Amino acid sequence: MARGDGSSYVKILNKLRKFRLLIFDDWGLTPFTQDESREILEVIEDRSQLASTIIISQLPVEHWHEVLGDPTLADAILDRIIHNAHKICLRGESMRKVKGGVSTPVSK
Repeated sequence: MARGDGSSYVKILNKLRKFRLLIFDDWGLTPFTQDESREILEVIEDRSQLASTIIISQLPVEHWHEVLGDPTLADAILDRIIHNAHKICLRGESMRKVKGGVSTPVSK
């Protein structure tokens, strides 16, 4: 909606650029449209080397390229995300299961 009038979109991008930390949660649950990928690139590009971004995903990093859709946009986005990134991979049961008392065997 903000893109429609132009000025709101620029204001939103400026706000996102100023946050010291931006968190993307549930990254890649569904494939991104080309417009969404373009917007993510703008946000990531504006913040690159200036502010911190955390991306939380159940999707392994090696599958992020395919959910971003357009290969050129995906390359540009991932190049900016992966460069200077710290990757933390968690293993084990979901904390929702653990806190809820539900346990399933972990396959090896």
